[in-house]
Order: sequence, then structure tokens, then C-alpha cells
Amino acid sequence: MAFADPAENIKNLDIKEGSKVADFGSGSDFYTIAAARRVHGSGQVFAIDIQKDLLAKVQAAGRDAGLHNIQVVWGNLDNVGGTKLRDSMMDAVIISNILFQSENKENLAKEAFRILKNGGEVLLIDWTDSYGSMGPKQAQIIPEEEGKRIFESAGFRFEKSFFAGDHHWGMVLKK
Repeated sequence: MAFADPAENIKNLDIKEGSKVADFGSGSDFYTIAAARRVHGSGQVFAIDIQKDLLAKVQAAGRDAGLHNIQVVWGNLDNVGGTKLRDSMMDAVIISNILFQSENKENLAKEAFRILKNGGEVLLIDWTDSYGSMGPKQAQIIPEEEGKRIFESAGFRFEKSFFAGDHHWGMVLKK
């Protein structure tokens, strides 16, 4: 069994040292930390969440890992402009395991599009099923094709699907 591995999954993005990455719904910090290691000291990772307590944990985890390239942003991802980031400033956006809980999936996709540079990429990952007490209820699961449709409707171009773990689907889309 291979549960989602953030360090492996972000290898599907074309990010390198110096890249700017936004982690939408940074929550548990796994993708934020993996991305911060990947972009090294000159890159930046913006951990964005609506839960301030989770942002404090992300900040502490980054500090404990010796990473000084993480900025936390309190924001509402269901609103265009909700990240508080400038237009076209990001090289990549990570959206992992939050699509199913978004109350406005179209605005979430539009916000990713707004902050990405032309040619920037979205790493979109979500659940294929419920896994014990983790993950969404069956009725909340967003099928991969629906995720693709939402992001293509916002202007993204589908690049590829990839194996994101036994209970997840994953894809890369480009602005």
C-alpha cells in the first residue's frame, strides 16, 4: 500500500530552486515542507489556510525543520482574491485534499489561475475513496474527471495524470 507521499507527488511539478509555490489549504504542512525543501533557500512557499491554528503549526514545523522560506497566509480559498497574493506571482500551486471540502470549487480554481504566472502549474490531488476515519464521506468525493472539468473551466490546460497514492488521484494542469 502506498499512501500519498508529498515529496514524491511534487516531483510532478516543474519547480526548482528559486520557485514560488502556494500550498492551498496547507493544513497538516506535509506539502508545504516538501515544497520548501524542493525550492531551497531562494524559493518561497506560501502556506495558505483559513484555520489560524493550523498555520501556527505549519510555521513551527518549518522552523523545526530549519526551513526559513515559508510564509503563512490566513486566507479564504473559496473567494477570488482570498489568498491575498498578487496576480501572476506563483510558479506553482499545490491543491491537495481540499477540493472535496471547498464550498466554491470554481472560485478555488479561479484563484489558482489568478496567482499563477503564464505557464505555471497546479498540482491537484484529491481522494478516490474514504479511508477509515481519514478523508471525505463517500458523498463528498470529487471524481478525477470532475476536478479536471472544474479547472479546465477556469482556463487551465490538462497536462497529465499521475499515481498520487492508493486513496488519491492526481493531475497537473497548466495556465
